[in-house]
Amino acid sequence: MTSSDTSSHPAGADRTFQVDLRGLVDLLSHHLYSSPRVYLRELLQNAVDALTARHRLEPAAPAGAFGIRLYADGSVVRVEDDGVGLTEADVHTFLATIGRSSKRAEQVAEQRADFIGQFGIGLLSCFLVADEIHVLSRSARTPDAPAVEWRGRGDGSYTVRTLRASARPRPGTTVTLTPRADAGEWTRPAQVHALARHFGSLLRHPVTFDDGTHGTDGPGGAPVNPEPAPWTRTYPTPGARSRALAAYGQEALGFTPLDTIELDLPAVGLKGIACVLPEAVPAGRRHGHRVHVKGMLLSEQAEEILPEWAFFVRCVVDAESLRPTASRESLYEDDTLAAVRDALAERLRAWIARAAASDPDLLARFLQAHHLAVKSLAVHDDEILRMLLPWLPFETTDGHTTLDEFARTHRTVLVTSSVEEFRQVASIASAAGLGVVNGGYTYDRELVHRLPEIKPEASVADLDPATLTAHLDPVDRETELAAAAYLARARDALAVFDCDVALRTFQPASAPALLVDSREARHERTRSQLAREQEGGLWGDILGPLRQEAPRAQLILNQLNPLVRTAVAIDEPELARTSAEALYGQAALLSRRPLRPAESSLINRSFLDLLAHALRKDS
Repeated sequence: MTSSDTSSHPAGADRTFQVDLRGLVDLLSHHLYSSPRVYLRELLQNAVDALTARHRLEPAAPAGAFGIRLYADGSVVRVEDDGVGLTEADVHTFLATIGRSSKRAEQVAEQRADFIGQFGIGLLSCFLVADEIHVLSRSARTPDAPAVEWRGRGDGSYTVRTLRASARPRPGTTVTLTPRADAGEWTRPAQVHALARHFGSLLRHPVTFDDGTHGTDGPGGAPVNPEPAPWTRTYPTPGARSRALAAYGQEALGFTPLDTIELDLPAVGLKGIACVLPEAVPAGRRHGHRVHVKGMLLSEQAEEILPEWAFFVRCVVDAESLRPTASRESLYEDDTLAAVRDALAERLRAWIARAAASDPDLLARFLQAHHLAVKSLAVHDDEILRMLLPWLPFETTDGHTTLDEFARTHRTVLVTSSVEEFRQVASIASAAGLGVVNGGYTYDRELVHRLPEIKPEASVADLDPATLTAHLDPVDRETELAAAAYLARARDALAVFDCDVALRTFQPASAPALLVDSREARHERTRSQLAREQEGGLWGDILGPLRQEAPRAQLILNQLNPLVRTAVAIDEPELARTSAEALYGQAALLSRRPLRPAESSLINRSFLDLLAHALRKDS
């Protein structure tokens, strides 16, 4: 700035901010902002706020008349806008009393409710990358307003000077940073351009970037946001619009969406798209969404915009009325956000309903990838339950199939309470003609029990050991008597596991034994054992009244299996005992439930005993 630019006012004396600037910058860098890169977003937000105020001041100005220009050449970073500008009083309000609470500050906040940010706190973020900030501004509110210069330094001091109007011929504000040597990662020209596109690609005001080379972009610089948001454009056909939105979703989110759902909530000025993920995601994992507020990117990881069950989509939205948090990197949880979340959830439900009604191929591909998300929704949403429950896949004794198809084959649908119980009985139940659904996965048991609401002719019941054993064929009286001695020894050997032993015939004949033992029964036996161990103590007094006959597990031996027919004929007591333990251990392993230490020990011991017996016999 030359001396001819200054007015008759003397240069302002050094003053200091009314906060601990070094402490505040440390707070910003370590606790408020996720990265120093936000400095450019804050400068863009300040410029957008100024342009918003300028358009209010001059509503007749044509669209695009006022803009934002960025410049970075490696030695400086500059952001210039054609906004409303600052008076000297504004400079002191926004830049000299940062952090002070006052009635004036509250009034300013109310006046700026439609803006993205607050000038002063946003400008402070520049100290993350620079030790000195220079602001030159001229207000558009008064035609002959002077220019005002503000220089702030990292030590907390600042100066304010009033300059001749010629120091800035047009209204607006220019912010110039002299980057620190260690901030080159964030202030070199290519990075500034990339950050501008990242944060400002959907801004409604024209933004350009110039790196000082002028190149093929001309003196005006390269456009940062050359096209408006795709959902604001017009297209020749609905198909062309769908393809354009899908292409934008792929570019913004990095995957080809299974389908694209257009979002439009006029009440809060929200528009955007939800892209359906083409592949399943782990249960409970929530993807972040790209949320813009008034065109400025607020966050790429805004989970709070959708309910937890909607983890099968990722969104890109731009909203007018959502409220950012202090860091402006996430959304403030308030009634407006809750209403938006509910409304967007309804849009996703409507998309599922349309797919179910008119596009079965799309529905099938969607359910193949995201059936767990739909199940979690169906548990709480009767409409989705009615529409999609018959189409949802479940693990059954007929393989993975839909409930609709399974219920056509099995008039009574039996459902287990755990995965391990299903694995215990699946092959036996299938051979016996029983229709069993694995109810051990999240939501499955609850949903299967609601099948009669959709298909009144269907019957659903929990599978318990009595139901299964009732479908196994008893052996004849002579066979039972011949095996009585062996069964008695087997019961004695397995008494430590509260396990009974029975002899039946069932398919497949290759299965020597079936261990029927529910998780609830094991828990009850554990409780009963604890009560016995604590007899007379405090826990004994508490658990004693709850004591009942503990349910027993049941080892069902298959008379059709050659190994079992040989075992029940064993006369030698120790060998009979060892064979019974081995059959129990094999059945426990086939159930795929976690083994207790005593069971692991039994399996090892019975194997070694049988091996020793075989070696003695051969010698």
